[in-house]
Parts: sequence; structure tokens; C-alpha cells
Amino acid sequence: FSLTGKEALTHFPSLGPSTGSAQGKVHVKQCDLLKLSRKQKRLCRREPGLAETLRDAIRLGLMECQYQFRSERWNCSLEGRTSLLKRGFKETAFLYAVSSAALTHSLARACSAGRMERCTCDDSPDLENRKAWQWGVCGDNLKYSTKFLKKFLGQKRIGKDLRAKVDIHNTNVGIKAVKNGLKTTCKCHGVSGSCAVRTCWKQLSPFHEIGRLLKLRYDDAVKVFSTTNDAVGHSELAGPQRHSHSPKHSTSPRSTDLVYVEDSPSFCRPSKYSLGTAGRTCSREGNCDSMCCGRGYNTQSRLVTFSCHCQVQWCCYVECQQCMQEEVVYSCKQ
Repeated sequence: FSLTGKEALTHFPSLGPSTGSAQGKVHVKQCDLLKLSRKQKRLCRREPGLAETLRDAIRLGLMECQYQFRSERWNCSLEGRTSLLKRGFKETAFLYAVSSAALTHSLARACSAGRMERCTCDDSPDLENRKAWQWGVCGDNLKYSTKFLKKFLGQKRIGKDLRAKVDIHNTNVGIKAVKNGLKTTCKCHGVSGSCAVRTCWKQLSPFHEIGRLLKLRYDDAVKVFSTTNDAVGHSELAGPQRHSHSPKHSTSPRSTDLVYVEDSPSFCRPSKYSLGTAGRTCSREGNCDSMCCGRGYNTQSRLVTFSCHCQVQWCCYVECQQCMQEEVVYSCKQ
């Protein structure tokens, strides 16, 4: 599991629950099962609870990626992922961003949920946090999460390596998306719900909101190249000037822009990057023409069973009938 060069999302088999003295050994074994660098493995072994959090982050990032691209030609499938991550496509940019966002989000939530031994609730030294603690409210610890993540990823400025710069930039876009989604949540305390005392704390946005934001960043991703900044004497990322496609007029991408270095394949046909779109279901009024790449689509009818005419029965259960209806499914031709 590496977000700065290797495969960003991988399967991690479950080891099942453990108790007692065996728990420490299970934690170390879980760290060894993950695709980590030597330094990351050392950090993982020293942080009980981190292996489970990494697994949660992998699952969270993968599910969100597949949800956001469910209607696209590239649907974020695991097939072809390794080859895709070796290239500098827009899709690669999204993978780096959603992976780092998922890890940032999962770490912060794991701290506030008490699943990590070395961190707890948001411990920013302000009055609102202290009040929240007094009322037993636990804010998401984004401060610890981002600090630990930078140490875990071991980011360094890399001289002239364009791909390394692009990967680090996109990783930071994911972290920033989580930071931007941090909200202040408040709760009233008092007799009969009066707001005699109001407690506020920091809470992360649902990960769906962060995924939706990163998908918008993907849609507006900026193609970049490397240029030398004469003032500081090292290379920087540069893209076309806003509202201009001429490389002669370049500008640095914004810190919130996803960036890429090469145009994506069409993903229409099977390749080392994906299985293509043949057989994929689509919406006739929506995306069939685009997803099927002009090959057309098949139409199939099927009967679907669902619960209907539901009624609440005294006291505590719902009684439903089973209904059937015909459903039309559209799928891309070979």
C-alpha cells in the first residue's frame, strides 16, 4: 500500500477478531500483509490500530472511486490498476487523490472513535474543544491525521522528476479536500432542549461529499509539464494559462487542481488498463451512446420482485406484499 508510486488500492484479507496477548501479534501480521515500504511497515508496527485503519481506507477509497465512475467508460475497476498507475493519466491523478483523502479521513475518524492508541479526539487548544470534551463530545482529529500522514508517506521535493511531482501534488489535493470539508457542528444543552449551553466541535464531511468534489476536480483536471523557475532555480509544474491553450503562456496549477501529464486511452476496448465497456449496463436516455463507444447496446427485459403495499402493524413490525414488475436493462454490445 503506497500512495506515492506503487499500487494505491489493494485487497487486504481479514484476519478476524483477536483478544488477549495475541492481539499484538495479529497487529504486526496485519502490517506485514499490507503492501508497504520498509519505513511504512516500521511505522505500522509501532501504531496499534493503524493496520485496520489502513484497510478501512483502502476499502473506502475503492468504493468511492467506483461509485463516482459508475457511469463512465473507466469504472475504477481493479483490472488494469497496476498498469494504469504507471502512467500519468487523469484517472491516475484521481486514484492518488481519493486514496490520500480516504486515508486522511479514516485516520481522523479512527482517532475520535478510540481505535488508535496514540491519538484521541481533536485536541486543538481552543475553548470550544475543551467544552466539547466536558460534554463527552469527540471531534474528528484531522490535525493528528494530516501530520501522521505526511510522515507515513515520507513526501520529499524531488528535483526534475515530473511524475513524482505530479503524484505528490495529486496526493496533497486529496488531503486538502478533506481539510476543506471540515465543519463545525453544534449541540444545545439545557432544560427542555433550551440552548442555555451550546457545545461546538469539528466534524469531517461524509466521504461521499469529498468524493464528489474530487470527481469535479477530475472533470477539470489540468495537463501539466515541467518548467524551470529562474527565480528559485528549480523545476516546477506548469500548465496552460487560464482561458488559453498555448504552452507559451503557462501558469502554475492551483493547489486544488488535479494534474496529469498524458492523455488517457478511450477505455472502449479491452487493454492492459481496463476490460473495456462491452457488457456494461447503461442508461438509454443518459450514457449508453457514450459508454458503448458507438457500438450500440442490447435491450433485455426481466422480472424484478420487490416489497410493496407495506403497512405498519401494532406494535413494532412492518408487513409487506411481494410485487413483480418488468424492468428493461440496456447493455453495451461487443
